[in-house]
Formats: sequence, structure tokens, C-alpha cells
Amino acid sequence: MSVLIERMGRVVLIRLNRPQARNALSTALMHQLLDAMRGLDADPDVGCFVITGTLEYFAAGADIKEMYARSCLDMITEDYFAGWDAFAGLRTPKVAAVAGFAFGGGCELAMMCDVIIAAESAQFALPEITLGVMPGMGGTQRLTRAIGRAKAMDMILTGRAMGAREAEQAGLVSRVTAADQLLEEAVAVARRIAGFPRTATLAAREAVNHALETGLRNGVLFERRVFHGLFSTPGQKEGMQAFLEKREPRFEQL
Repeated sequence: MSVLIERMGRVVLIRLNRPQARNALSTALMHQLLDAMRGLDADPDVGCFVITGTLEYFAAGADIKEMYARSCLDMITEDYFAGWDAFAGLRTPKVAAVAGFAFGGGCELAMMCDVIIAAESAQFALPEITLGVMPGMGGTQRLTRAIGRAKAMDMILTGRAMGAREAEQAGLVSRVTAADQLLEEAVAVARRIAGFPRTATLAAREAVNHALETGLRNGVLFERRVFHGLFSTPGQKEGMQAFLEKREPRFEQL
């Protein structure tokens, strides 16, 4: 199996498992990942995903051997990479735990997640230009939104790698931790997210993503309406009642 799944209460740990190919993102791996995650995404008992690889490779990129012989017509007919839109569209929050190389498709996969926790050893790059192409899994769009045009142009046009600390300073990475604490930190973040009402986390994630796709006026209106809608949920009732009663909320039953 190219993907290993482990349930940890309301958190699901997903390990990319193609060590012989440095976790290159093949079509088969994509299908296995989506087949596993779609059902879990609809499970009310799942509150967060953690996506990780190995200490050496999160994912070294897309599978070049798979792509090399394809023609332009093949790529267009297959709409190659379009399947990854389904991963990005999963509603349950996703935490990427990145150590080692997150190059090309690996960097793009991490950017499809909502939070990136990076080991100090992590390296992020979109080096497709060195292969005579350019990012094709959303890299030009997500990287530019994450770190701005200047740094995105630098990385994409030169193919250079960005270390974990620079990535954190640029806004690509949420947190940096020691490599031996990476998974522990990522799972702790995921458990915290999963501990809140699912209705609230799904709504908050949708509102933040909406900010990247609309103007401020429409974005604020969208946020307000989603906020209003949460007042029909058990999570809002329990959370505010617990605050007024000066106790910890009991969201685990919601």
C-alpha cells in the first residue's frame, strides 16, 4: 500500500508510503489516498487529518517516470493532476507534518493542507522549471497567496529550496519544531482542532479559504452569515453555556 492509515480517536494519521520512490505522488497513490479519505471525511467522529511522510522525505514530487512519456494531448485528455482538487476540497481540517524534502508535488500537497508543521530539516521547493515545465498541482496559485509574488517568483523561476525557518518567516509554514518532536506536535495540534465542534471547524475553514477568493466586503458578509448560522448548532450552545458557568466545554458528545 502506498498510503498507511491509523485512527487515533478523532484524529486520523495518514503516512505516505513509497520509500523506494521517495514518496513520489503517483496516480495510484492519489487514488489510494482519496479512496481512504473520502469516507473518513464524511465520518462525524473524525475531526482532523495528519498527513506525513518519513524523516527524509515528505514527498519528493510528482512521479516523473509516470509523466515522462505522456504527450500534451494525453495530459489534457486525462486532465492530469485534476484528481488532487478532490484532496484540497475535503472539508475536514488537514495538518501536514513535513520533514525532509517537500519538493514539487510534495510542496503542493502540503499547501493543500490547512496547517503545516515543519521539522527543522524540512525543505520546500517547486523545482519544476529545472525539468522544463512549471508547477501543475496548484503551486503557482497557492504559493503566491501564501508568501507573496516576489518570493513565489524567486522560488518558481529559480527552483531554489526554502528551509523551514525561512518558510515560517515567509508565511508558508505554521510552526517549526525539532524533527524528533514533529509527529507529536502535529498530532497535538490535530487533537486540539478535533476537540472543537466539527460544525465550527468546518465553517471556520471554509470562511478562511473564502478570504482568498473574494473582496473584503463580500468576504466579511460571508463570514458574518456563517457565524450567524453557527447559533443553530449544539456546539455554540455548549461552548457559551460552559463559558458562563466557568467550566470546560464538553464538545466530545457533539
